[in-house]
Amino acid sequence: MDHIGGRLQQLEQNIKLNSADPIALHGFTQLPNFILRNPDLSIGAKTTYALFLSYAWNNSLCFPGQERLAKDIGMSIGSVNTFIKELEACGLIEITRRGQGKTNLYTINFVVKRKAPKS
Repeated sequence: MDHIGGRLQQLEQNIKLNSADPIALHGFTQLPNFILRNPDLSIGAKTTYALFLSYAWNNSLCFPGQERLAKDIGMSIGSVNTFIKELEACGLIEITRRGQGKTNLYTINFVVKRKAPKS
């Protein structure tokens, strides 16, 4: 059976985007209201979560480097680390460390998984 990707490339393009509008050209990211309106999350954590969503787009995971996140947010790597730890502590993301020299794998949780309190 052929992979659908090959077939899609063969199909004639049926939508043409002709716009100088940066939103139309570069897309957008929807941020869930429970994140946007959560008073317990810092604005940096909300922005980082939105960036994770933009990187993942149609997947439930992403793997941007912390340097990339810092550049996109316009803040230091230390600040990004703080925001990531905040999201992880709230159960909004899970981090899989993949080893030296590799980026972490971030799983985005749309259903918040509360961590058990440390004893």
